[in-house]
Amino acid sequence: MAIQKRLLSKLKNAYAALEMVPVGNLRDMYVLLQRIKEAQVLCRKGLPKTAYGEYGEIYDGLVTALNQVLSGKAGNDSQEILFLCKELLQELVEETTKENKFKKEMFFLPYKASMWDSLESVWKAADEDKENCLAYVMPIPYCDRNPDGTAREWHCERDLFPKDVPTLDWREIDLKLMHPDVILYHYPYDNCNVVTSVDEAYYSSNLKECADKLVYIPYFVLGEPELDYDDPEKAEEVEEAEEKIAHFILEPGVLNADCIIVQSEAMKKVYVNVLNRHTNAPEGYWKEHVLGLGSPKFDKVVASRKEDFQLPEEWERIIKGRKTILYNTGLTAMLEHTDKYLEKLKSVLETFKAQQDVALWWRPHPLLRATFESMRPELLEEYDEIVSNYRQEGWGIYDDTTDVDRAVASTDAYFGDWSSMVQLYEKTNKHILVQSIDDDSDCV
Repeated sequence: MAIQKRLLSKLKNAYAALEMVPVGNLRDMYVLLQRIKEAQVLCRKGLPKTAYGEYGEIYDGLVTALNQVLSGKAGNDSQEILFLCKELLQELVEETTKENKFKKEMFFLPYKASMWDSLESVWKAADEDKENCLAYVMPIPYCDRNPDGTAREWHCERDLFPKDVPTLDWREIDLKLMHPDVILYHYPYDNCNVVTSVDEAYYSSNLKECADKLVYIPYFVLGEPELDYDDPEKAEEVEEAEEKIAHFILEPGVLNADCIIVQSEAMKKVYVNVLNRHTNAPEGYWKEHVLGLGSPKFDKVVASRKEDFQLPEEWERIIKGRKTILYNTGLTAMLEHTDKYLEKLKSVLETFKAQQDVALWWRPHPLLRATFESMRPELLEEYDEIVSNYRQEGWGIYDDTTDVDRAVASTDAYFGDWSSMVQLYEKTNKHILVQSIDDDSDCV
């Protein structure tokens, strides 16, 4: 256990220091006392209350004894008291070494607040298990990239996380020094994403040196695979279907993970087959290390209700007494249909603007503008103008917040690009219509 290792290091260092500290050296004695107190704090934090009791008594005894020596109250007994302190420290080291109830330290490293839902339910479960886990959330810095791959602008979205989620400042934490038991993350690309990048220190290749176990959970969900594995004649067809999503799977953050949690058993089978074909891992390795436990994104959207969210007054005015359509614009459709995408966008907005009984809730992918800026910079000005005009006209909602679940829960139907948002919306049993970039009939 990570806490146990750090605690033992502190105790052994304190024992070595105690052997070398002269009785009359008050400065060194004070430093030693502080080390003991730090060890006690770590022990109290790392053990359940029921297991800490006996340790607490020993630490309290050590602190009291050292205070007596420091204050001069020990008098001629100082040397004997220090000898007893050594014995107590030795006992602490021995008992701490044998202790098997230390809590597991888990660090959650989200980068975009809007993608926190892909880790949230796992964090909640760990955070509620106070007897066995210490769960920390540390939002990490990321940058938008220029077309040449250099960093354009750095962000850290710590202040955008829900108020009920306590977070740590990444600048104050040395993960390599702490070396927690588990690190969980949802950014799989390391240096392979042309639009954004987390700080290099948080690439999965570097995180491997910072924890005993890496757990990757995708920030997205995919369409459920419906493949016929039982028909030998369809083997080639099945493999072709699996390879169509291989680019989601063969990322550094997947390959470096000790455990990969995916949305279903069916998706696990696809991951395992693709990884078996493209890596040299021993037989059975990926089957053991990929778990089809379900996506936390599904947990969140299923648990969210319209009544859970308070909308801005202006938004309430726009949707009052009207059916509300969630309009989602994604990355893949824009990149695949660049020449037609903005025309389609303008056509959709004009169509909904003319509707009296329907309100539009436009929620672009959180990285859509950054993708224009990095990969389609020649179209950025036109896209910005479309967004600006829509917001100024004020007839529809423009949602660039981090809360995707509010948008799903508060709308009556889905319209837009095919993306992981479709998979989430399906869980609500509300109507879904995927737009065709080449056809305006879906806007009528």
